[in-house]
Amino acid sequence: MNTSAVVTWDGLSAEALAIRCAAPRLELFDETNSTLDVAHTLAEQGAAAGTVVVADSQRAGRGRQGRAWSSAPGRGVWCTIIARPRDPSVLDVLSLRVGLEVAERLDAMAGARTGLKWPNDLVLASGKLGGILVEARWSGTTLSWVAIGVGINVLAPPDVAGGAALRPGTVRADVLAAVVHAEQAASARAGGLSPDEMSRYQLRDALRGRSITEPLAGVVDGIAPSGELLVNTARGPERVRAGSIRLSEDT
Repeated sequence: MNTSAVVTWDGLSAEALAIRCAAPRLELFDETNSTLDVAHTLAEQGAAAGTVVVADSQRAGRGRQGRAWSSAPGRGVWCTIIARPRDPSVLDVLSLRVGLEVAERLDAMAGARTGLKWPNDLVLASGKLGGILVEARWSGTTLSWVAIGVGINVLAPPDVAGGAALRPGTVRADVLAAVVHAEQAASARAGGLSPDEMSRYQLRDALRGRSITEPLAGVVDGIAPSGELLVNTARGPERVRAGSIRLSEDT
């Protein structure tokens, strides 16, 4: 595994990328198992908030619930940013908040409005563009750090059906900078989603008004400021804290 001392990424060194992203530290790999795993190791060793881990490819990139994430060399941005929030309650909305900030910055590169699919997907009309995975580490009841993994398809993955991509000619360094700046903006906020964030999310909500069968059956009515999915069911309105979405049309 080559580290940032010898690796370049589309011709840019780790130092150049750190400057581009306004990151205090950036570790660059040509290949690793998962940038999330590297970030956890660095955080345990005391790496500062804002530290970024980038890999050209991952052997074991992962999404929610242990699902594999295709992350072939040269085809996307696979990165993790370390955060050290003081308020653990932000974990309830962090993936949504990061997703919103990332989506808004990707519109020009996607050539369309980037949608948000609860709880952590970035989508276009053509399919899934990317995802966000937030993993927290605790010391007893104290939150020690958070690793925010982000994967964006710059080119459509050849081995994944329904994978979307950004516009041809998109520069990966531009995408990386957008992702890191989005995380910086998200990490600067505390508490639940604000009225402004709720309004901005609603413009991109890819599930609102759609029928689902999982994690429970009903029609999605948006999200709550605390991060839950709102679903109108046969029993009445219900809130969902976690789970995977299955659309009625896919059953």
